[in-house]
Amino acid sequence: MEAITRVQRLAEAGIGQVPPQYIQPLDQRPIKPKSESPSLSPPNNIPLIDLSKQSESIRCEIGRACREWGAFHVINHGVPLELLHQIRSVGRSFFEHCPMPEKLKYSCDSSSAASEGYGSKMLANDDSVLDWRDYFDHHTFPLARRNPSHWPESPPNYRRVVAEYSDKMEALAVKILKYMSESLGLAPSCIKDAVGDFYQNITVSYYPPCPQPELTLGLQSHSDMGAITLLIQDDVEGLQVFKDRDWITVQPLADAIVVLLADQTQIITNGEYISSQHQAITNGSKARLSVATFHDPAKTVKVSPASELVSESSPPRYRGVVYGDYISSWYTKGPDGKRNLDALLLDS
Repeated sequence: MEAITRVQRLAEAGIGQVPPQYIQPLDQRPIKPKSESPSLSPPNNIPLIDLSKQSESIRCEIGRACREWGAFHVINHGVPLELLHQIRSVGRSFFEHCPMPEKLKYSCDSSSAASEGYGSKMLANDDSVLDWRDYFDHHTFPLARRNPSHWPESPPNYRRVVAEYSDKMEALAVKILKYMSESLGLAPSCIKDAVGDFYQNITVSYYPPCPQPELTLGLQSHSDMGAITLLIQDDVEGLQVFKDRDWITVQPLADAIVVLLADQTQIITNGEYISSQHQAITNGSKARLSVATFHDPAKTVKVSPASELVSESSPPRYRGVVYGDYISSWYTKGPDGKRNLDALLLDS
């Protein structure tokens, strides 16, 4: 029997207090952002970029967002809105309507980091504080990794929806990296060529209601390891990005996709563009669902600052790293903000 405690089971048991292993240290507990006031909060806090605009306008807006935020919404992105609805629907159906014994048939290998399937714990460190989250991770690219028989059979359209969503997200990631390259004056394929063939994972995260949201995090503060992450939320707030020493709550937009720059892109752009430090907070009364699509290099790829962005006046800021080594460090040490990326900084 699966030994890892499922957060959804704890929530459904009606506990009044969270177990100690979910309580964050004092300095990591969520703080209501200064900017989060119902009367003052704008409809969305991160930049909103319309991909139906003229290319030059898109490049300028993406460049500004990548320098200042490392995160932005995109609309008119070319992904059918019905598909966004369907991926949320099949994900929620698995968590809320599939009996626990059936869910456990798809359990991750708890001894191996980032294994495919149904899980609750990401890090190898047994002493790490646990996130208030369950998830299902799908391996979707390259196609040789994609095996729908590892995914839930119910609802009947689950596997088709995930495969179709995977294809659309891969195409959108290529398009956004093209705009990012061009915004830096690079060849359109520069960043994508540095990443190589995408290793894509789709993670559906389910955050059950939490009896003490002020003590917990659904996902601890981190920046993503790879190149670019595309994320959608349901209508429950939870995603926060860190900017100017403040946590900004990202207002959910049903038709938009959140773009989060990841660490390898910060290295490739020699720090011109920043990866997004973000976290997920919990909710005392509502369950929340998000779908994150990660686009990463292969483990054998060595990532370094693009030669076009390095000169005598702009020396390399990061040492090169083999991506597989970066993954091992991330899962062994834990994310803790952006410490794994900071460890690659060169002395100036």
